[in-house]
Amino acid sequence: MTPLQFEALYEAEWTELEALLDRVLGRTGRRSGAREEVPGDRVAALYRRACEQLALARARSYPAYLVDRLERLTADGHQVIYRQHEFGAARVKAMLLADFPRAVRAQARYVAAAAALFLLPTIAVGLVVYRQPELILSVVSADTASSFDRMYSPSAEAIGRVREATTDWVMFAFYVRNNIGVAFQCFAGGLFAGLGSVFFLVYNGAFGGAIAGYLTERGMAPTFYSFVATHSAFELTAIVLSGAAGLRIGHALLAPGRLTRGQALVGATRDSAVVLYGVAMMLLIAAAIEAFWSSAQWLAPSLKYSVAAVCWIAVFTYFIRQGRRAA
Repeated sequence: MTPLQFEALYEAEWTELEALLDRVLGRTGRRSGAREEVPGDRVAALYRRACEQLALARARSYPAYLVDRLERLTADGHQVIYRQHEFGAARVKAMLLADFPRAVRAQARYVAAAAALFLLPTIAVGLVVYRQPELILSVVSADTASSFDRMYSPSAEAIGRVREATTDWVMFAFYVRNNIGVAFQCFAGGLFAGLGSVFFLVYNGAFGGAIAGYLTERGMAPTFYSFVATHSAFELTAIVLSGAAGLRIGHALLAPGRLTRGQALVGATRDSAVVLYGVAMMLLIAAAIEAFWSSAQWLAPSLKYSVAAVCWIAVFTYFIRQGRRAA
């Protein structure tokens, strides 16, 4: 289809949408100042179609005037439909119940790649260090290894608490800062053609595997795994999703298709934004669990494992099923 045929085919829809948006946004030239009532369902339907047509126009490298017109239409439509609720409870609810899991499913191949880059080094390095525990000194210093011994000792007052921390609230702040730092590295590394995301996923996977292998060989498996089991459902998933978003950015830069690299980067960033909002919430949940639940010595390991199983099932079910009905 030529650009002229494309424009002729959808001209009536675009004109109608422009007229409706002008009425909503008060651009009709009337002096009353009152916004006119318009059929919301019709605006939403035309907005969704304009988004699809914009994607087609970009993919087919149609003339700039045509893409610019569709970008203005979709930008105005987005403003009308979402702006008033952008930061409200309704918007957060829509993001959690539909947008976030849909966005993750839309990036399934990047999620799979990120999961492989993170989990394979975790398992491989964990097994190697378990068989040769002295190799932990190739990953961390002797003092750091000793600190892990103290943190996950069965006699520790609070499992996983660093020496400087005096309360669970201090550890909560520590975990929030640490988790967001790791997630940011995995995402922002995508700007280096995706190589940064690959590096940080592999590095963090290998680091975690080394610590797990070392503590397992030292006989601290019960305290260590009962500590990480619950919050890891949110923390590890969030890190993998951050890396997936970074890989999406890197792919857009390496293979922009018919778009310019700038256009591809903007599109990839827009696609990843919802994922990152969801990741931030998951990391907050993970930090809260880690600080106030995982560290509690008075909770039986069997109870922690039971809750962990529920959390892992809930996370997988959420991403597989949530938001499909309204798609």
